[in-house]
Amino acid sequence: MALRVALRKRTTFWTLAVYLLMLAAAVGLFLLIQIHGQSLTAPAAASALNGVTYSKRIDLLPHVLLALASVIVIGQLLGKLFSYLGQPPVIGEVVAGILLGPSLLGADLSAFVLPPEAAPSLGLVAQLGVMLYMFLVGLDLNASQLKHRVQRTIITSHASIIVPFLLGALLALELYPRLSNATVPFTGFALFMGVAMSITAFPVLARILADHGITRTPLGVIALSCAAIDDVTAWCLLALVVGVVQARVGDGVLVIVGALSYVGVMVFLLRPVFARLAARWEASDMPRSGTVLVFVALLMSALTTEVIGIHAIFGAFLLGVVIPHDNAVARNFTRQLEGFVTVVLLPAFFAYTGMRTRIDLLSSGELWLMCGAIIAMAILGKFGGTLLAARLTGSSWRDATALGVLMNTRGLMELIVLNIGLDLGVISPTLFTMMVLMALVTTMMASPVLRWLRLHRPELTLPGRNRDSALTTARRS
Repeated sequence: MALRVALRKRTTFWTLAVYLLMLAAAVGLFLLIQIHGQSLTAPAAASALNGVTYSKRIDLLPHVLLALASVIVIGQLLGKLFSYLGQPPVIGEVVAGILLGPSLLGADLSAFVLPPEAAPSLGLVAQLGVMLYMFLVGLDLNASQLKHRVQRTIITSHASIIVPFLLGALLALELYPRLSNATVPFTGFALFMGVAMSITAFPVLARILADHGITRTPLGVIALSCAAIDDVTAWCLLALVVGVVQARVGDGVLVIVGALSYVGVMVFLLRPVFARLAARWEASDMPRSGTVLVFVALLMSALTTEVIGIHAIFGAFLLGVVIPHDNAVARNFTRQLEGFVTVVLLPAFFAYTGMRTRIDLLSSGELWLMCGAIIAMAILGKFGGTLLAARLTGSSWRDATALGVLMNTRGLMELIVLNIGLDLGVISPTLFTMMVLMALVTTMMASPVLRWLRLHRPELTLPGRNRDSALTTARRS
């Protein structure tokens, strides 16, 4: 017994030492990149490509409704096509949004479907949809399975950030003189590229896990948890980027402190409260006042994280996590919200992003080579970093490979970050389009590779479809 305790302490010591060494090396390498990048000069700022604008006041509601109806119909059709091809339906929905943008329809027709003036309205609908979706993902996560995997999850998650972050910063040395502008400091551009390459598409990963029926398996729980830690960390880094660009670096530090404090309040104070309420409502029908309470808590949690600076979706997800996942509350909200959120609200975000994606801007072979380099570096960093960290923390090669594939998915979260970068002027519309294509390619890789792993390595711990999960059924639509 004493020997076992001693070995456990020794393992913890070396794990902590490796983790601190990894962080120190990452900081040192980024400083070297930053010093070299200070000597680079970016081109002058170009005018934004906003497509066709309207000189008169227009009624926005018909355009928003038309855009929503169009992206829902096209998204469902493409979703079925991509499902037939072995891809998650969400890929079809993302492509549908891009097809409704100026890349295919042209500026005039795209502006008729969704004029630039309607974009803010559609953006609000999109944010609401993503927020509710992440709440449902949190409800379906069994956090109790993480008790004995905390060290492994944190190290794997942060390794999957550090490696692609450094590769993104390194890539910035080539991209900054060509695809940024002189109003953006190199440090801000390099930080943003690092963050953008480090993102894992938390909602899309959750949907892929559900499509494969592995959401509640140990591998699925670790993947979701790594993605959650990954994206919260990335949002904290993004706050630092915004601070650098807007000359308010101290704001980023406050974001990190606020995020850690809020997580502590939710886990240690509110989780026991919701556990008692869930047990009470399990024994009887959930009252209307209970539904009101949960919705108010959802909105306030999302508002709190938005004010802190890590986006409202993490507040929504965190509330879902602190509510016991297998009880009447989780089942009722999943049943009532799932279809409406995934079919109606989420497509709004894809339409919003598609309107801003201009594939026609990639008009030369050099630009397409840059796009290919971005995709290659994104895959190498995310997959390689996750694979090595998972192996070092005790995973088999098969599980480490599967985890690397899952963490390499981007998509929805990547699109959110890219839209922020475009709004800030950190990236150009051309680079925005390249990064959108990177998000699509890396996300589309996941399902085929997972199926290959299951086909040729049947001993991989990816059990069959979990028919007890309401999310699994709903996400197939």
